[in-house]
Amino acid sequence: MWEALKEASAAYGEDEVPVGAVIVCNGKIIGRGHNMTERLGDPTAHAEMIAITAATQSLGGKYLDKCSLYVTVEPCPMCAAALGWAQISEIVYGADDPKRGFSGYSPSLLHPRTLVRKGILTNDCSLLMSEFFREKRK
Repeated sequence: MWEALKEASAAYGEDEVPVGAVIVCNGKIIGRGHNMTERLGDPTAHAEMIAITAATQSLGGKYLDKCSLYVTVEPCPMCAAALGWAQISEIVYGADDPKRGFSGYSPSLLHPRTLVRKGILTNDCSLLMSEFFREKRK
């Protein structure tokens, strides 16, 4: 999760919503990403989507069934569905997203075998988001 937080900090530094993600397979990071929606002008350029693309390119295939995603904030429904299609083995996230997180809409977006762990480094992940949006409201 510390590596995902580094990615989130990079997003913060680029004036992007500070969400970061890494995908790990066999103990090695094979994909990483942070939000790039502003830079790319693309509403789908979420941290998870960028990490998925990097990981599938690294593996040479579309399935991540032996991989874990570490992400600082609960994935949105779009990202959860993409992770479902990729058959990700595990999702580990820090902060809940009660307004836009997938669990508030449809937990069934994930693959049936995907394990979900939440609340990892919650305070660190939440603090980064809070600081970002506090600055935006000034």
